Amino acid sequence: MSVTSRSEAAFAAVDLGATSGRVITGLAGPGRLELNEVHRFANTPVRLPDGLRWDVLALYQGMLDGLRMAARSGPIASIGIDTWAVDYGLLDADGALIGLPFHYRDSRNARAAEQVLAVCGAQELYAVSGLQHLPFNTVFQLAAHRASAQWGAARTMLLIPDLLTYWLTGTVGAEITNASTTGLFDASAGGWSDALIGRLGLARSWFPPLREPGDPAGTLLPHVAEYTGLPARTPVTAVASHDTAAAVAAVPAIEPGFAYVSCGTWSLAGLELSAPVLTEESRAANFTNERGVDGTVRHLRNIMGMWLLEECRRTWDRRGEDPGLAALLAEAARARPFAAVIDPDDEAFLAPGDMPSRIDAHLLGTGQVPPDSAGGYARCVLESLALAHRRTLREAAGLAGRELTRIHLVGGGSRNELLCQWTADATGLPVTAGPAEATALGNILLQARAQGLVGDLADMRQLVARTQELRHYTPQGDGRAWDLAAARLKRA
Repeated sequence: MSVTSRSEAAFAAVDLGATSGRVITGLAGPGRLELNEVHRFANTPVRLPDGLRWDVLALYQGMLDGLRMAARSGPIASIGIDTWAVDYGLLDADGALIGLPFHYRDSRNARAAEQVLAVCGAQELYAVSGLQHLPFNTVFQLAAHRASAQWGAARTMLLIPDLLTYWLTGTVGAEITNASTTGLFDASAGGWSDALIGRLGLARSWFPPLREPGDPAGTLLPHVAEYTGLPARTPVTAVASHDTAAAVAAVPAIEPGFAYVSCGTWSLAGLELSAPVLTEESRAANFTNERGVDGTVRHLRNIMGMWLLEECRRTWDRRGEDPGLAALLAEAARARPFAAVIDPDDEAFLAPGDMPSRIDAHLLGTGQVPPDSAGGYARCVLESLALAHRRTLREAAGLAGRELTRIHLVGGGSRNELLCQWTADATGLPVTAGPAEATALGNILLQARAQGLVGDLADMRQLVARTQELRHYTPQGDGRAWDLAAARLKRA
């Protein structure tokens, strides 16, 4: 991919997900937005004696190899990095990484939450950070880390995209959309919460200066430029480094009253607001308030997402029983509707492992009969996710005083026609599905905007709507069947 005129340029997006990483080049400018995946590599966690860790060195090498391939395609105007949230690396006084970063699914986190809440109660934490209570929030992970020998040597905390940016450029910073997921960010003031950091006995010096999406984050270090073949002056741009924030920036909404579901390993369902909702009702409903682009707030709730089906398939694959995704979804479409429904957010589903057995236990514990086929499990998961989307978006609208007119379902889950249609059926709202590559598109668009090639957030979204393939689903069938299924979950 090469630059074709001064009105458009090619950018490199590093997009790291929970199971794989990619380097994508994107050509962006007025009226044009095209992506090309140049490199994909596995993201395989490593279970060590002290817990589940990310192999961040392999991720870094995969990123460098991808940037090297991107350089061969033509001039690259800048680089942006997005990843999942909450996880971090600790640096010592020399700027060296202290150990591999822990994985958010590591079992150490649940115990640490109690330690933090004993110092700062749940209401106090929420009143400041506005963050959904999840056992793996950074604030709890740091409490778990405190007992380690590594703790005394630490001088800086960098979230994963900031760590990779540091290795590319040698500059230290904290991009704001990811910083807002730590539980140590003041949702109202828009900066690190010195009060929470102090109350919890953390060193304020650990927390770097904040960067907004679009801010410059430095240029490539000489050895990085030499390896990748990119010019040393190539800028690295702080994009919306939390992958969900990048995806929401690329939601192709051209009318008010929209809700979004960014669906992949997790389903992030909610609204885009101009200010956080920090009420006790919002806390009790376990909604989060995370920063988006241009000072917006993502008022949403994390739902377990396609992780449930992915883990089922991994279990079946180990047994030699995975029918393949296409056959599995076809079988799900034929399975009996609402034979079994689960709460996707039950903590029993959080850890890796035998997911079908955990679904069985959940169903038996709620007086239901487990499925007798892979398609039955898939239907159970997808109908349950549609019900979770319905519950979450209705609660979000009520908390924010909004009336919803449409749902935009983006990310990999937008390719799943059953999930899209059942989300429309369950909610009674039209669903626009796509783009599947919303995160990479948001990454590219924010780089292009930093160079003046595209306009504001509304212009970015209109460009996505004009250039990307979208599918539309309207509610079908009898909505009362979904009402009855939702009522069963409430009684469980």
